[in-house]
Amino acid sequence: MLIERKARSNQNLTQGSTKQALISMTIPMIVGMIMLFTFSLVDTFFVSLLGSEALTAISFTFPVTFSVMSMAIGLGIGASAVVAKNLGSDNAELAKQAATTINYVSFLLAIVLAFSLAFIKDFLFKLMGAQDALLPLIQDYMNVWLPGSVLIVCLMTGNSILRACGDTKTPSMLMAGAGLANAVLDPILIFGLGPVPSLGIAGAAYATVIAWAISIFFLFYHLVYRLKFITFIPPVKVDFINSAKDMLKIGVPAAGANMMTPLATGIMTGIAAGFGNEAVSALGVGARLEPLATLIILAMSSSLPPIVSQNFGAGEFERIESVYKLALRFIVGWQLLVYIALFFAAAPIAGIFSDDQNVRNTIVLYLSILPLAYGFQGIIILTNSSLNAIHRPMTALYLSVARFFLFYVPFAFIGSQLYGIQGFFIGAASANFCMAAISLRTFQKVFQTESKISASSKTSL
Repeated sequence: MLIERKARSNQNLTQGSTKQALISMTIPMIVGMIMLFTFSLVDTFFVSLLGSEALTAISFTFPVTFSVMSMAIGLGIGASAVVAKNLGSDNAELAKQAATTINYVSFLLAIVLAFSLAFIKDFLFKLMGAQDALLPLIQDYMNVWLPGSVLIVCLMTGNSILRACGDTKTPSMLMAGAGLANAVLDPILIFGLGPVPSLGIAGAAYATVIAWAISIFFLFYHLVYRLKFITFIPPVKVDFINSAKDMLKIGVPAAGANMMTPLATGIMTGIAAGFGNEAVSALGVGARLEPLATLIILAMSSSLPPIVSQNFGAGEFERIESVYKLALRFIVGWQLLVYIALFFAAAPIAGIFSDDQNVRNTIVLYLSILPLAYGFQGIIILTNSSLNAIHRPMTALYLSVARFFLFYVPFAFIGSQLYGIQGFFIGAASANFCMAAISLRTFQKVFQTESKISASSKTSL
């Protein structure tokens, strides 16, 4: 208990400067996420050296692999919200029980999802427009990646528990280590080295899974043996069920909201396939560049919720409003600078990923249009993260459904019908402008409601 109290004193995000808290938690996340999202980028680069067919094949895998990542992120959001609220309410023991339960539940759900996707994966890729000639390459990658995906789910939820406690440095170090291991292993396993045979596209999947395994070993050593924040023995049945319900109440809608991205990407890939493999390849490269281009958004989407959740548990709504507005103002300005950089660097970037001039031209077109809306995309993402942090996951889910299926996909489809591949990209960008305005208004209404409920509760006490 002495150790827990000492740790707890360093985890309090309900006091001090919200600006400083956001900065101190976001900077380590940026470093870690640079390495995390280079997983896909490094894989894409080395696989591209195998030829255009291999590049197209790995581009088709993105919606499926990201669906697993989305569930991992969603469960992590649920984990962070529950643990951080308990810590904000000064209930460390309940936070510890929730953290232990969350890891067991995440592991079981990851197995179920991996098995389900393995059973229907060929159908999904054909539905997205993958040609029969590409299916063997896609299968080589997915037959390794899917069983290993259980590791990334547990890794994401475990890291979220640490972030809920105010620790973003350890998760960042683990992500950086995994990214480095993946970058080293990729060329060795894809092309072979010495006694290691050339595994082709499957080598990229093996490299990723091995990197995850290394990181998860160190993560659970830290959580179990150093912090003693989770245990191998689950809580008693009643506490286990209550903690699981609390986490799933937020985690399932959050995972569902995140899964809207790969679902929409799958539909978008199908639309792009109508313009040829060049368009699919460009979309795949763009999808892997986007996490790096929106790195600060993604880092804040992990660092902002613990601050919001702890202050939600403590009833500090003025601090929530302050940090939310600060994050949005910064993101819009930052992403404008990112767009300018990508616009002028589009041609050199395209040259890195393909020798095919048609593919290059399409990548340049993508980078000249879609990144213009990344600032508004940041408003959407950070609003959803904040809604989950104040335990309003269904509102975040509704916004995600609206974003993708009332705006993103329809606008892109209409644009493609009117102006071809250029209209496709313009339509997708326009959708983010519209949805950002709706997200801002929705959060304002929810925040006012929660503030009144909190004020009423304090008055009654």
